[in-house]
Amino acid sequence: MADRVQIQQVVMNLILNGIQAMSAVSDRGRVLTIKTERGESNKILVAVQDCGIGFDPADIERVFAAFHATKPNGRGMGLSISRSSVESPGGELWATPNDGPGVTFRFSL
Repeated sequence: MADRVQIQQVVMNLILNGIQAMSAVSDRGRVLTIKTERGESNKILVAVQDCGIGFDPADIERVFAAFHATKPNGRGMGLSISRSSVESPGGELWATPNDGPGVTFRFSL
């Protein structure tokens, strides 16, 4: 069982990060897609996909480290706290670069 308030905060953090990642985009539409589906072993999968600036695939695990900020005014705590909130009840949180621009963050519970 997961704490619904913590999971709500995780979803809001991923949505806000996606919106901020697309704020500088001016050469294409800004699209934020949120998907849910049932995964293996009755797990719930949630995906938040943006078409923003993305980041270097080599930094994929580092974005979850405490105090690693990807935004100029960021504290570098949001994704670290989000991962802890998802992992606490046995879930996973990860990121993958999109085939096109942007990143998709996914978590399972």
